[in-house]
Amino acid sequence: MIKDFALPDLGEGLTESELIEWHVAVGDTVELNQPIAEVETAKAIVQLPSPFAGVVATLYVQPGSTVTVGTPIVAFEVAAVPAAAPAPAPTAAAPTAAPERNAVLVGYGPAVETGERPRRKPRSFAEEPVFVPARGAALSTPPVRRLAHDLGVDMSLVRGTGDGGAITREDVQGAASPVPGRARETRTPIRGVRKATAAAMVASAFTAPHVTEFLTVDVTRTTELVGRLKAGGQGASALAVVAKALCIAVGRNPTVNSRWDEQAGEIVQFGSVNLGIAVATPRGLMVPNLKDAQALSLGDLTTAIAALPEAARAGSSTPEALGGGTITITNIGVFGIDAGTPILNPGEAAILAMGAVRRMPAEFEGAVALREMMTLSLSFDHRLVDGEQGARFLTDIGGILADPASVLALV
Repeated sequence: MIKDFALPDLGEGLTESELIEWHVAVGDTVELNQPIAEVETAKAIVQLPSPFAGVVATLYVQPGSTVTVGTPIVAFEVAAVPAAAPAPAPTAAAPTAAPERNAVLVGYGPAVETGERPRRKPRSFAEEPVFVPARGAALSTPPVRRLAHDLGVDMSLVRGTGDGGAITREDVQGAASPVPGRARETRTPIRGVRKATAAAMVASAFTAPHVTEFLTVDVTRTTELVGRLKAGGQGASALAVVAKALCIAVGRNPTVNSRWDEQAGEIVQFGSVNLGIAVATPRGLMVPNLKDAQALSLGDLTTAIAALPEAARAGSSTPEALGGGTITITNIGVFGIDAGTPILNPGEAAILAMGAVRRMPAEFEGAVALREMMTLSLSFDHRLVDGEQGARFLTDIGGILADPASVLALV
């Protein structure tokens, strides 16, 4: 009996995914829930488990193809289930037969015969993607294979230098070094995260009236605080301090933590801070967020913020972590940039860009001294936040960074 498996709805209302790699070939025998393919959505890289136990009959889709949800991607030859014999009439003494248990596809619920595609259950925060190498392929991770795909590198020709012969990012980048006769241009299809990000940024830029305000702050005391905490073995980073300052400032200026609901004709003000941290990945910009960030200590913020980029770049950020943000920080200072005019993450009222920390001459206690200076850039939706409200929010953050002890007077 031939059974088709269609690309399921992987959550968050996504309508399509790119098939990155098959982990099976025609003729392979597979078990229920065995990972058979790796797909990339606009959110993350996901492993698809087999919905049947049987033999792979047909692979309808080639790696690199973009597939619409509900489109068949693979067919299986499965054993026909024999028709059940008529059950004898029950008697008073006969025990009731236990109900038949259907095999359950991990993440999609029990199999059904209605013809509808299975729907995947939301993944938990602790869930990690399962890595299953392709048949005959060298050991590598999904982000490395994705980088090789983007750079046009044949993984079978790359010699791995990682543990156990694993192919690393450096191996792929080295194999992609320019050579004589290389094409003068490379065309890459717009899809996945970059396609979704582009659409969201265009919609945001042409929907919300953006205003950007700037503030240059003497952050010498903040850098000294971070240094003391690190020397004492405590977790701390400049980004975590800025995040903590932002959460405190939101409490004093709640309009920046809101959303314009056009359809309902309402302004939605959020009671907690789901703090987005913009992360540059090989697949494009992603903004995972920390739920209830206002309740986290400085040490907890440091730990949580450090974990976000790792998950985002590995493609293992959960849909929960990538949705529901209320306000965002982007750290452009790590690229040596002083200031910018960031575009709002769709559905949010404000985004804060922190620039590079530079040692510069500045006025200090009536004299000129070398101080650690940083420029903060705040973009906000002028429908929700007035210029005065944005300025108060920005100066509250700047005041905390200039004198971290001043926070005692604000909370």
